[in-house]
Amino acid sequence: MAAAIRIRAMAAGTRLRVLNCGLRTTIRSLCSQPVSVNERIENKRHAALLGGGQRRIDAQHKRGKLTARERISLLLDPGSFVESDMFVEHRCADFGMAAEKNKFPGDSVVTGRGRINGRLVYVFSQDFTVFGGSLSGAHAQKICKIMDQAITVGAPVIGLNDSGGARIQEGVESLAGYADIFLDTSYLFITGPEVVKSVTNEDVTQEQLGGAKTHTTVSGVAHRAFDNDVDALCNLREFFNFLPLSNQDPAPIRECHDPSDRLVPELDTVVPLESSKAYNMLDIIHAVIDEREFFEIMPNYAKNIVIGFARMNGRTVGIVGNQPNVASGCLDINSSVKGARFVRFCDAFSIPLITFVDVPGFLPGTAQEYGGIIRHGAKLLYAFAEATVPKITVITRKAYGGAYDVMSSKHLLGDTNYAWPTAEIAVMGAKGAVEIIFKGHQDVEAAQAEYVEKFANPFPAAVRGFVDDIIQPSSTRARICCDLEVLASKKVHRPWRKHANVPL
Repeated sequence: MAAAIRIRAMAAGTRLRVLNCGLRTTIRSLCSQPVSVNERIENKRHAALLGGGQRRIDAQHKRGKLTARERISLLLDPGSFVESDMFVEHRCADFGMAAEKNKFPGDSVVTGRGRINGRLVYVFSQDFTVFGGSLSGAHAQKICKIMDQAITVGAPVIGLNDSGGARIQEGVESLAGYADIFLDTSYLFITGPEVVKSVTNEDVTQEQLGGAKTHTTVSGVAHRAFDNDVDALCNLREFFNFLPLSNQDPAPIRECHDPSDRLVPELDTVVPLESSKAYNMLDIIHAVIDEREFFEIMPNYAKNIVIGFARMNGRTVGIVGNQPNVASGCLDINSSVKGARFVRFCDAFSIPLITFVDVPGFLPGTAQEYGGIIRHGAKLLYAFAEATVPKITVITRKAYGGAYDVMSSKHLLGDTNYAWPTAEIAVMGAKGAVEIIFKGHQDVEAAQAEYVEKFANPFPAAVRGFVDDIIQPSSTRARICCDLEVLASKKVHRPWRKHANVPL
């Protein structure tokens, strides 16, 4: 009996040891599984941070270019970047793309959100080290996701493009992705030099076809060009400070240490006494704005008109001005389109407009007429007429003919229109007018003097209410700052319409 009891006890003990051993094995298995997942997560993160690998990163640096992540680090406030979709990979299985060596966490774009001077912004930066930054379906999906998030919270999106185009291996899916999104180191073109050569038999380099100089001076596709990535990103941070976060936000206002009532005596002599002599409109702009800080847009394209952002008493404003130094400040096709797009941008984001006028008319010639100067000039007229933001206009010298009307005149519902004593508001210049009115007249000089006395001054417009006041140039800054304060509460109600019909 005792032996039987001992055997059963031993058997029970054996079962207990077996159970304990099994439990320990299960516990060890459960404990080791999270470690394996954590290691995999860290490995994926490390791979995502390296992009296409150190060799390709080094190649990027040799070309004088930063990587996608380095650009984001430089653009955003330190430590503010929150990345999204780091583990997303492309879904292509053709042409060997399914191989593990062709899978890169995050694919060819880095996306997320961060802050610039404390203000929220979403950003995507294409990674040239991964398949040349080419756009795949996953790449497009990542960009669309942050765009949707930005719309939800009312924040802007900044895209840092460095891509070879659609990913050939994915075919139509990469093209669908484009539809969903839609200086010696950067190029923009629809088709590259090889395609151009095969179709048109033209020999052209990448730089000639789509380089920075081409697009900032000839085509007008690009707005600014910079020497390197660092310079571009620093300027982008500066530009961002002028803009509201969305069209629902007011234009930003910052503390101003430049007195709003500051007089500018040098403006009293900036316009030459001879009406045919040129001067630099930028001298007037810099003298009037806060602390001479002017962020010019498209400075090398259509130089006969100047556009850009500045501040007046801390408020962001858009500046438009004719440039007498180039083509006497005449409006042509390119300058009209350049100005119109800028005016509409400012109106879309509730940024007040200040216009400085010295325009002798539209540029004559068959090239302009055949190119459609009437249609393109109407774009600028339409943009000013459509704008409901505060509009302040200062006529510094010439304001002739239809070009006078186009440049934010009182007839286009300008809120405040000023003229300097040097202003000449007329149908055309005195010499041309006299040749028509007094054709065959013996005393041409006397006739010209008579015309100048009657029309080549600001009084004819002032007595008809086409300008609100004739002011001393030195008081221009004080008057504009005061007007902006009054117009800050401006509200314009327009009848509902599906969309505008701008003369495209």
